[in-house]
Amino acid sequence: MHALFEEAGKFMAGRILSEADTSAQVELDSGKRVKVKAANILLKFEKPAPAELIAQAQAVAETIELDLAWEFAPEDDFGFADLARDYFSENATLAQQAGALFRLYEAPHYFRRAGKGRFKKAPAEILQQALAAIEKKKALLAQIDEWAAALGRGECPQPIRDQLYKILFKPDKNAPEYKAVVEASRATHTAPLDLLQKAGAIDSAYQFHWKRFLFENFPKGTGFPALAAPQPPADLPLAPVQAYSIDDSQTTEIDDALSVQGLGTGTVVLGIHIAAPGLAIQPGSAIDQLGRARLSTVYMPGYKITMLPDEVVQIYTLDEGRANPAVSLYVTLNEATLEITGTETRLERVPVEVNFRHDQLDHIVTEQWLTDPSIQHENTPQALQDKREQLSFLYRLALHLKAQREVVRGKPENFNRPDYNFRLLGNQGAEPTGHEQVQISVRQRGAPLDLIVAEAAIVANSTWGSWLAELGVPGIYRSQASMAPGVKVRMGTKALPHAGIGVKAYSWATSPLRRYTDLVNQWQIIACARHGATAALAAPFKPKDADLFSIISSFDAAYSAYNGYQAGMERFWTLKYIEQNHITELTAAVIKEGPGGSFLVRADDIPLVFPVLGAQNLPRGARLKVRLGEVDEITLDIHGTVVERLDDPNDASDDAVVDDEGDEDAVAGPIAIAVDVNEADSTAPANADNPTP
Repeated sequence: MHALFEEAGKFMAGRILSEADTSAQVELDSGKRVKVKAANILLKFEKPAPAELIAQAQAVAETIELDLAWEFAPEDDFGFADLARDYFSENATLAQQAGALFRLYEAPHYFRRAGKGRFKKAPAEILQQALAAIEKKKALLAQIDEWAAALGRGECPQPIRDQLYKILFKPDKNAPEYKAVVEASRATHTAPLDLLQKAGAIDSAYQFHWKRFLFENFPKGTGFPALAAPQPPADLPLAPVQAYSIDDSQTTEIDDALSVQGLGTGTVVLGIHIAAPGLAIQPGSAIDQLGRARLSTVYMPGYKITMLPDEVVQIYTLDEGRANPAVSLYVTLNEATLEITGTETRLERVPVEVNFRHDQLDHIVTEQWLTDPSIQHENTPQALQDKREQLSFLYRLALHLKAQREVVRGKPENFNRPDYNFRLLGNQGAEPTGHEQVQISVRQRGAPLDLIVAEAAIVANSTWGSWLAELGVPGIYRSQASMAPGVKVRMGTKALPHAGIGVKAYSWATSPLRRYTDLVNQWQIIACARHGATAALAAPFKPKDADLFSIISSFDAAYSAYNGYQAGMERFWTLKYIEQNHITELTAAVIKEGPGGSFLVRADDIPLVFPVLGAQNLPRGARLKVRLGEVDEITLDIHGTVVERLDDPNDASDDAVVDDEGDEDAVAGPIAIAVDVNEADSTAPANADNPTP
């Protein structure tokens, strides 16, 4: 005697070896013996052999029309044998009965299971919905196949083009567009990004990077809603100073300016004046929500996305020729010893006499010009000449402050590497197209004007940070426990030492127009200036305020993303510079071993770190001539091959000074896309801190 039975959703048949009331011992064709519950045995038969019956039943099942079977089925629940007799004949064969069982079991949209071997037909409206869903799925699978075939032919269907960035970076893995890319990638044995490039989905390398950044960080666009810009208080006193700012020519958010009083009297008062949007923008207001959503201005060569609307920036930027609302720190100094003898914070309007632009003045304002009054330059602007004595004092003070900080740091700050400035010809601040001619100029770090501004900002940020802590008012701080390798700069709400800068506390408060953390700290500083010892009760953010921690977390993530994009775009334009100037060879210095047996080198004359082959066994600092390979503007990748060594091997040393800080971020690799063509898819068809303000 044989038995057909169900086990874990599968139908099997075998010879009955023994049988009891509740179970039977059955031997399968494989020789395996299994214990089967009596309730699971659906048919008992003498002939044919078990394997033969299953084969016959499967053939019969394919002939059964489900629509017709559904019509034949009774309204009440029924057994598979009953349906076989209604569908075939009163004398339905064993194979026909088993075939009916198989067919009913595989069509749950027509027949719901009502027990072992028993079924109940689905209501007509439910059936129609299920059939419509099945047809929709078939059409969707056909659409996926069609799109995949088009991608394989080098054509990009519009729906995939429209979803390009979502497919690559934040995919819905059940979406047909994603599945089509996966299927085409598997079929053509081509990486998804290469596949989409070949299919023409990416029109422009620049637009690819730009739109990816917008997709990930500004999905609703970069425009601002129409909001009235808040006006500053009308009762701010006018400061008795003539201040001046020092920025580059592209700066429109002028956050800081300086003033000097009392030169030649023995006591000098340095004014550090910070733009004060915090005097009018209220925490929780509509303008505040805009700033908190963006958290920082985004910079890139030739363009920027501001944190605050331009209408707000224009009111509070420290433009020349007007008195601007400011939070001012006045630092009293002994003119001879440069010792700080007192500080005072005021809320006021500060007259700004001139906006100096260092890119226009660096060739004049040199260390020699600042320290030797006899040196004169032709065409020196009169405003600059008028401030020469003050700038000379500020430079002497900056050198003094820097030296004091370096004692705390334990070593000098490294200004060996230059800064590179990018200029896109003809774009005039408009959104670039990616085809502009690019100019790259070099500016040595630690230039006198930079040093003056940087040291003044450090004084303000460290003084205000300590003041907040003394009054028990929480703020947002940057700290670094030590300068040991691997110890990173962290943000928090406690005034802790910053070893990298060499100060006891360091808040960010000097750029409130372009960093949200600075605006938050400015609100706290304003409360201190207005309320003194009771400021903790009046400040917008209280000790252990969860909102502060949320701001820090959000800012860290956004600032990292924005800086990463800026670095990527600077690399993009560097590669453009190489292409536009037909550069095929560069001189460079070895930094360290890189991926895949290559070595990383830094170009001498442009901001480029890249891997080269042929630098094995060469020490750090070895200078090379390198032949460049092809530029990939999508991955921002370029490789090189060593042509010759330029320095004397006998003079090279493993101890050569090579500043490799941040080089890992400067080397492009394959873009990390989120399309996984290897995953199983059952639904698919076949810095230490930079103190510069």
